[in-house]
Amino acid sequence: MPTIDASPLVTDEFVAALAQRAAEAEELRRMPEATVADLTSSGFTDLLKPARYGGLEAPFPALLDPVRRMAHGCTSSAWTIGFLALHNWFLALFSEQAQEEAFAGAPFLAPAPLAPTGRGLPAEGGVRITGRWSWATGVMHGNWVFVAALCGPDGDPSGIYPALALLPIQDVTVEDVWHTDGMRATGSNDVVATDVFVPAHRLVNVLDIYSGTAPGAGLHNSTTYRWPMVPALALLAAMPALGSAERVTEIYAERLAERVLAYEGVMQKDKPIAQAHLAGAQVRLRALNALLADTVGQIEEIVAAGDPVAKPVRAQARLAAAHIVAESKGVIAELMGAGGASIHFLANPMQRFKRDVDVLSGHVVFDYDTSRELAGALALGCKIPFTSMI
Repeated sequence: MPTIDASPLVTDEFVAALAQRAAEAEELRRMPEATVADLTSSGFTDLLKPARYGGLEAPFPALLDPVRRMAHGCTSSAWTIGFLALHNWFLALFSEQAQEEAFAGAPFLAPAPLAPTGRGLPAEGGVRITGRWSWATGVMHGNWVFVAALCGPDGDPSGIYPALALLPIQDVTVEDVWHTDGMRATGSNDVVATDVFVPAHRLVNVLDIYSGTAPGAGLHNSTTYRWPMVPALALLAAMPALGSAERVTEIYAERLAERVLAYEGVMQKDKPIAQAHLAGAQVRLRALNALLADTVGQIEEIVAAGDPVAKPVRAQARLAAAHIVAESKGVIAELMGAGGASIHFLANPMQRFKRDVDVLSGHVVFDYDTSRELAGALALGCKIPFTSMI
């Protein structure tokens, strides 16, 4: 598959604009309309959209680096934009009928709260879904929405299966609950559906998505759609944390060159411990980028060969993403601790990066203990629950 350079879609000017609007985005608790307009005109959300529907059908890894760079401007906006682009990939895993229906309106912008907190009861031609879903990132700009539900008849546990359902945004109610101390610009409010009919062509079994064998995997002649969902989601979601840690490291270095230490009368850059903090952060970030490249390269090699990505590989990818986030959070915390109290003024972007990454790291896919348990169990040949998120 040819390499696609996504950098023209995310220019330095685009990233700078995210930085300039970061405080406004935080105040609004969603991305400003100017950012949405810039995103739409850039065509970035078409990166993983299938070519047959007018998209670029890029290799999946092409999504990662631009989102990492966007986080240099605004962690929350990078997270939101990354997921809106990723969810075009989600749609490409559905049936051909569902894709024709939803891709007909451009751009396709859809949140995807994935916890199966909905219930789908059988109905003629599909299911009727009721539920409430939290963490609907980007819902304030959505025209469709994905929700997860346990589907099947009451009274028959063996017939229950987890499904991802695609609904027009007008079929749900958005409830304003997103009052947080970080990741505010994601607008991750709740969505509620009551007895909404979802036709069968807009349903996909989550286990098929996990394994990379969903309907869309065979519809498009591209390895992009054979990536398993959890590694794809986890690695993409780790990019705003990594990019934020990189930018905090840059800001810390800039501060060293101008900061005079109170009561000492010396430039902070001349203090060996300040130099050591900087170098330590830089080498940790280099290690994380190497881990990312190794993880992505392994999965790309497997899907290019046409082979399924086995559970142990998927678990190691989730663990790599969790490690990237944990280390990025650690880098930011160390440099914040070494940077002085003035970092905590709201005019200083370092405090926003820290708050955003602190909240971001709470995503279930980054649970470090669970990620290590799953990867270790599979490495030893132990059984894990079929519901495990890998």
